[in-house]
Amino acid sequence: MARLADYFVLVAFGPHPRGSGEGQGHILQRFPEKDWEDNPFPQGIELFCQPSGWQLCPERSPPTFFVAVLTDINSERHYCACLTFWEPVEPTQEAVCTEDAAGREEEADEGGPVRLPPAAAVPPGQLFAPKTLVLVSRLDHAEVFRNSLGLIYTIHVEGLNVGLENVVGNLLTCIIPLAGGSQRTISLGAGDRQVIQTPLTDSLPISRCSVALLFRQLGIANVLSLFCAALTEHKVLFLSRSYQRLSDACRGLLALLFPLRYSFTYVPILPAQLLEVLSTPTPFVIGVNAAFQAETQELLDVIVADLDGGTVTVPECVHIPALPEPLHSQTHSVLSMVLDPELDLADLAFPPPTVSTSSLKMQDKELRAVFLRLFAQLLQGYRWCLHMVRIHPEPVIRFHKAAFLGQRGLVEDDFLMKVLEGMAFAGFVSERGVPYRPTDLFDELVAHEVARMRADENHPQRVLSHVKELAEQLYKNENPYPAVAMHKVQRPGEASHLRRAPRPFPRLDEGTVQWIVDQATAKMQGAPPAVKAERRTTVPSGPPMTAILERSSGLHGNSARRLEVVRNCISYVFEGKMLEAKKLLPAVLRALKGRAARRCLAQELHLHVQQNRAVLDHQQFDFVVRMMNCCLQDCTSLDEHGIAAALLPLVTAFCRKLSPGVTQFAYSCVQEHVVWSTPQFWEAMFYGDVQTHIRALYLEPAEDRDPAQQVGEAPAEDERSALDVASEQRRLWPTLSREKQQELVQKEESTVFSQAIHYANRMSYLLLPLDTSKSRLLRERAGLGDPESASNSLLTSSMAGSVAESYDTESGFEDAETCDVAGAVVRFINRFVDKVCTESGVTSDHLKGLHVMVPDIVQMHIETLEAVYRESKRLPPIQKPKLLRPRLLPGEECVLDGLRVYLLPDGREEGVGGSVGGPALLPAEGAVFLTTYRVIFTGMPTDPLVGEQVVVRSLPVAALTKEKRISVQNPVDQLLQDGLQLRSCTFQLLKMAFDEEVGSDSAELFRKQLHKLRYPPDVRDTFAFTLGSAHTPGQPPRATKGKGPSLRTLSRNLMKNAKKTMGRQYVTRKKYHPPSWEHRGQPPPEDQEDAISVSEELEPSTLTPSSALKPSDRMTMSSLVERACCRDYQRLGLGTLSSSLSRAKSEPFRISPVNRMYAICRSYPGLLIVPQSVQDNALQRVSRCYRQNRFPVVCWRSGRSKAVLLRSGGLHGKGVVGLFKAQNAPSPGQSQADSSSLEQEKYLQAVVSSMPRFADASGRNTLSGFSSVHMGGHGKWGSVRASGRSGVLGGDVGSRLAAPQANGAPPDPGFLRPQRAALYIIGDKAQLKGVRPDPLQQWELVPIEVFEARQVKTSFKKLLKACVPGCPAAEPSSAFLRSLEDSEWLTQIHKLLQVSVLVVELLDSGSSVLVSLEDGWDITTQVVSLVQLLSDPFYRTLEGFRLLVEKEWLSFGHRFSHRGAHTLAGQSSGFTPVFLQFLDCVHQVHLQFPMEFEFSPFYLKFLGYHHVSRRFRTFLLDSDYERIELGLLYEEKGERRGQQACRSVWEYVDRLSKRTPVFYNYMYAPEDTEVLRPYSNVSNLKVWDFYTEESLAEGPPYDWELAQGPPEPPEEERLDGGAPQSRRRVVWPCYDSRPRAQPDAISRLLEELQRLETELGRPPERWKDTWDRVKATQRLEGRPDGRGTPSSLLVSSVPHHRRSLGVYLQEGPVGSTLSLSLDSDQSSGSTASGSRQAARRSTSTLYSQFQTAESENRSHEGTLYKKGAFMKPWKARWFVLDKTKHQLRYYDHRVDTECKGIIDLAEVEAVAPGTPTMGAPKTVDEKAFFDVKTTRRVYNFCAQDVPSAQQWVDQIQGCLSDA
Repeated sequence: MARLADYFVLVAFGPHPRGSGEGQGHILQRFPEKDWEDNPFPQGIELFCQPSGWQLCPERSPPTFFVAVLTDINSERHYCACLTFWEPVEPTQEAVCTEDAAGREEEADEGGPVRLPPAAAVPPGQLFAPKTLVLVSRLDHAEVFRNSLGLIYTIHVEGLNVGLENVVGNLLTCIIPLAGGSQRTISLGAGDRQVIQTPLTDSLPISRCSVALLFRQLGIANVLSLFCAALTEHKVLFLSRSYQRLSDACRGLLALLFPLRYSFTYVPILPAQLLEVLSTPTPFVIGVNAAFQAETQELLDVIVADLDGGTVTVPECVHIPALPEPLHSQTHSVLSMVLDPELDLADLAFPPPTVSTSSLKMQDKELRAVFLRLFAQLLQGYRWCLHMVRIHPEPVIRFHKAAFLGQRGLVEDDFLMKVLEGMAFAGFVSERGVPYRPTDLFDELVAHEVARMRADENHPQRVLSHVKELAEQLYKNENPYPAVAMHKVQRPGEASHLRRAPRPFPRLDEGTVQWIVDQATAKMQGAPPAVKAERRTTVPSGPPMTAILERSSGLHGNSARRLEVVRNCISYVFEGKMLEAKKLLPAVLRALKGRAARRCLAQELHLHVQQNRAVLDHQQFDFVVRMMNCCLQDCTSLDEHGIAAALLPLVTAFCRKLSPGVTQFAYSCVQEHVVWSTPQFWEAMFYGDVQTHIRALYLEPAEDRDPAQQVGEAPAEDERSALDVASEQRRLWPTLSREKQQELVQKEESTVFSQAIHYANRMSYLLLPLDTSKSRLLRERAGLGDPESASNSLLTSSMAGSVAESYDTESGFEDAETCDVAGAVVRFINRFVDKVCTESGVTSDHLKGLHVMVPDIVQMHIETLEAVYRESKRLPPIQKPKLLRPRLLPGEECVLDGLRVYLLPDGREEGVGGSVGGPALLPAEGAVFLTTYRVIFTGMPTDPLVGEQVVVRSLPVAALTKEKRISVQNPVDQLLQDGLQLRSCTFQLLKMAFDEEVGSDSAELFRKQLHKLRYPPDVRDTFAFTLGSAHTPGQPPRATKGKGPSLRTLSRNLMKNAKKTMGRQYVTRKKYHPPSWEHRGQPPPEDQEDAISVSEELEPSTLTPSSALKPSDRMTMSSLVERACCRDYQRLGLGTLSSSLSRAKSEPFRISPVNRMYAICRSYPGLLIVPQSVQDNALQRVSRCYRQNRFPVVCWRSGRSKAVLLRSGGLHGKGVVGLFKAQNAPSPGQSQADSSSLEQEKYLQAVVSSMPRFADASGRNTLSGFSSVHMGGHGKWGSVRASGRSGVLGGDVGSRLAAPQANGAPPDPGFLRPQRAALYIIGDKAQLKGVRPDPLQQWELVPIEVFEARQVKTSFKKLLKACVPGCPAAEPSSAFLRSLEDSEWLTQIHKLLQVSVLVVELLDSGSSVLVSLEDGWDITTQVVSLVQLLSDPFYRTLEGFRLLVEKEWLSFGHRFSHRGAHTLAGQSSGFTPVFLQFLDCVHQVHLQFPMEFEFSPFYLKFLGYHHVSRRFRTFLLDSDYERIELGLLYEEKGERRGQQACRSVWEYVDRLSKRTPVFYNYMYAPEDTEVLRPYSNVSNLKVWDFYTEESLAEGPPYDWELAQGPPEPPEEERLDGGAPQSRRRVVWPCYDSRPRAQPDAISRLLEELQRLETELGRPPERWKDTWDRVKATQRLEGRPDGRGTPSSLLVSSVPHHRRSLGVYLQEGPVGSTLSLSLDSDQSSGSTASGSRQAARRSTSTLYSQFQTAESENRSHEGTLYKKGAFMKPWKARWFVLDKTKHQLRYYDHRVDTECKGIIDLAEVEAVAPGTPTMGAPKTVDEKAFFDVKTTRRVYNFCAQDVPSAQQWVDQIQGCLSDA
């Protein structure tokens, strides 16, 4: 029972003390005047009765009523019902505002009412003041309050004859029941009657119509978002003009939150004076009058609901998590069915006539029922996650949040996470977690109706009927008696407030009221307390929880099969069947991604633990630990699925014996997981275990079956849960004696205490690292755990701090750091112990004892760990495969020995099988080696089903383009490991994860060494130099002896001469200044003034005139003449360099030695081809117009049209372009710049004149009609146009060329008009902008758009990413094509080919072309080389291609070192593959014309690989000048070098070509006149397989010595002695090199021949000789009857100008010959039969060579003693020197036919006199010994006497010199 009202207060308007216009409220009277003991008078009532402030009003307003809510310090709510009415203000009151208000009231009472004029004639200045009647109550009966205050007001206004004191007294003494559904009639003694109904249970909120109104005002979506905001502790503000609406809305919102209680600030009506409360940092629900909306604008984190406008505004910075699906959508749809029942019928053709809509009150309950169901679904099964920590003296209950989220399947759900962490839920747990208490509707619903709700989910009508049932119950709770007796309460008449009030509200007599109150109190004390006993019961737990939405776990749907695999693997491990277990392990590790499999693992392992201990052997231990680690690595820090919880008892159970008395437990190997450093996990585990033990305390021994009952799992039916036990105990508690109660409390307390000790131990096990000397634990975990939990963030910062301290204060003693680890762990455990012990009521003495014990526990554990660590280090590491050493090149040295790594799959499909088939070779386990030349990985696949395949992947260090650290999962135990990803421009990628045994310092060392090798400070430190050479980096290179003076000495002599005759210093203008070459040379004699020099003053030329060559210069000259370009010039007939250097006037061009000292242009070769008419000293001036001084020089001449191809750098701003821009001819007084432009013009004129067809008597061009052709600024190319079309062609060359042809075929030669220019200058469009040529000139500019080196670089990066992606793509094929297109690589190749074909056309038609792009060393070189390759068949041979590369790329100064970023200096510029792009173009042409090239595609790949590998010196440095500086260029001359290694790539190719046809193209059948015109459209281009292919069996195949694989095993004979079985091999496309595994027919036949020759004891012939002989035979036999064309490929007779058709190599009918036919229409029947005859004949000729007599092949023979290999004796053998085969063979004796061994003379480097060694024949003279040194080894020989020894040496030397 409770008082209906606690206080009655009368509040009136009073002036503000500071005299402001605002007034303030004064309490006139309050009853009772003394505070109730149980309920003090609330503060601040005067503010709340007028929330908008106390103000006077010019007219009478009707009375208002609302209920405000105040919350006191104990969070009790007081309902203040306020009825406000207005009274006229007395004139005196207005005038004398300072008088005491109460006094004035009294005067008025005594003197009677002041006479006022009638209401209608209110004087104009009349004001009205508010007065408020307030009832304060703790009960929320708003209607009763309204009626009661209304009655008091009516009595006053209507002047009824009833004493107000009696009414107030009765009101204050009215006692009503709180709950229980009783009905009470009350009367206040004024002839009135009211009925009060109490709710059935007071735990359910009373909402009347407030919820329904809230939905009407705001709508479904808005209310839902407010609901979520309030639950997740956001700030909610309601705005409305009506106070009643505000309090209703707030009441409605709180009613929706049931069963959770809102525990933050709740002020439904906030007074204006308190608006600053809105900026409080805590959450709230507040209502404010809409008049103050402006003040709420600047609140940034408040959600504002405008009830009048129906809007909810959520600020940008606030994120309200939504309800989890499917609950959100289900709730939404049910709400719409309740609010709008006609919605479902709206579309019916025959709608029912009427739809029964619920009354507002009923609708209100239906809406609440929807939310009640929602909470039942959300919190279903919550009681299974409650931990009973204590039962007596008071229940202590904790909620296992993580388990709840995990089992509901809502781990990632933001909403539920926030709700469970909120205050409201904490209150819910402490209030509703109690196992023995009264229950209500929610308890019933969550326990018994869950199954029904799940079943109804998809049946809207059934859901609706359930909602209606619940609504009925809620309605019944509020209105238990439907037939309510009628209220009878007097009300004032209509418009009574407008009538003149008889007088102000009277002052009541305090004494009378107090007396009535006292009477009632006395009567109450006498009466017995009517306490209604609460019905307390055990709260039902309901069914165990299920996931809110059954998510299929996709990939890892754990079928029974997977669980079976896990079980089998574990049983194999424990039965000791390790091999079986190893096979299953990968499958198990994959299965353990699924939750069920992890649970299964924990259960299975539990079965193998007896008496808390299981001792395993090393291998078993290893398997168990790996599986545990795999389980734990997917656990989050909270362990939602209880996996870590299930494994925790196991990690202290499984162990292995390391040595007597030293045991290692599994926990020392599973510490690396974030879950162990999360305090919340330990708390949940602790409480779970405490609950188990406390339950065991109260169970009968018979019942106590399983003390280790799993957390969160449903127990069997007959077992009572901890909650049931607790409920029973709470019921019995009052009946127990005091002693018994004490005993139980003590038992429980000591149980908790012992568990705390146990957990302190457990935590130290899992937190202290095995090697306590490292603070690994701290570094790795300092930032881990759940960052939001305060306790955890505290922990991490302090732990991290302690680490920092330990590092600072480290004094060199190990102890300092160990204590630090210990200290951090102790602090962590102490914090945990503090928290759990205070929560679970452990006595303070016990707690102190614990704090003392923890450091000892940790210290003891550290001591045991030290022994374990020491012993575990001694263990032989098991199951790690042996490191496979890679094969190294001669001279290659290991820099860092193998670091254990895992090679991981990158985006290429090959390694993992993929679409090309084959096994998953990656991930592979092995080691990475760093040598001076390469980074090499060797290892074996981790997948045991692949077998013992060796996986090799390597890349040259020099080719490394990107190295980045990555963090990857180790493929075996799935732990995160540091890794490294290396990408190279040879299209290799090493993606490696370091093994855990590799420390971070080793990995760092590896990176540093790699970087040092990749970017050496000087080019001399690269592998090509250090390989096999004596000098160490840093020493100057050895002087080259006997090769003439070096460039340095020459320059010194020149300097002396120059200084004597130097007129004035002249500094060349060019971009990079050479160090000391600025002033050199002599001024030319006057009489030799150059014919075309226009310079007014005499220039001291920096050149020595040709006549003044010193003898020393001549020596340099002679070496220059031997250079490649010179040989080529002579072949092309471009001039010779005779000894007198006299100019042969007949020849148009000459070889000029002007640059022999590299003085004019540093990057050009020493000898250049220039027009005959130009003198050397003019060249200096010409060169100034061009970038890098690279002036135009001739590099090729067409044999047919005699047109020449020139190359140069781009123009400077001055020069031809400047000349063309000038409007008028230059004036006589010209500057030096103009003079050099004129020089340049004359130079070009000289070039034109030296072409035979264009030079006539006057030296002027005879092109008719030339003047009419102008070239506009828009780059139209006038003179080259199609015969029938107008001359306007598109902006770039591509459109000019490809206009008529559909697919990029070259245009007809006829499209060039007869009026051609003599010289076309191909320049960069940007450079030649706005150029207006002089029509009289004989050259024409062709502006083209070219890409820059920068674009090549970017494009290559993208190409590299496309071909070697680095991580697997979703759709490999489409992703590859997309990224290939993005890279624009093929577009660039298309442009290059297009420009080259254009130039080929021009040259072919007789015009000369000057290619003058960029600096003249990148794109210029590409175009010029391609043009020569397409035009001249010589360059398509092996020798010619070498010459082309040496001449155009090496001599003309392509910057290989700069573009390849070879040294530290070039590191920033990055890798730009200009040469690779050229090779790709050549490959495209090769594909289209396979019969035109002598070399095979492999040759191009070989060059592509080795031009960046830095294995050879050929492609190092940027120009000939730099190569001479280092003494590289002329080193090849002179005596044979003793070193074994090839310095030059060409030398290597030559040697290899002698042994194997790998670089040779068998389809080579050239036509001498053929000019190739390839298609250049992107659709005709193919991606070069160099970019995509790889074989993992041996790494890149370009280092031939390494690629020769292991020898084949011998054929095994069948058991019955029959024929050998077929030796079939599986060839995996990703693993084996296909050309090696399956060579083409010709290579196979050649190999077969060699094998047969060796078997016959014949010295094998060189493959080339055999091949040439077969070709010759084929030619003769091709025409059996003298007519008909031969079908053989070897004599090509296909007239078609594009012989790029497919070619078939097929086995002939006999089996040994080749019948090679073209896929063309000529292979008709006759040719086929012809080929058959040819085949039959050639069989005999193929083998005819074996009939030769033995003697023919023996040039010299005799007996020699030969020293065997290492540690073997000397033996006499019969030696035969064979000059034809170029071999030295030896036999056992003279008549022996079987050759015992062969020394190939091609490999012999020197023959030298030897010395006798141990075991040599004693009688022989010392001089009879000689040594033969080959590239492989040194052979020691001894002849019978000195003369025969001399004879042998001479013979061998003779053979060598012949070769």
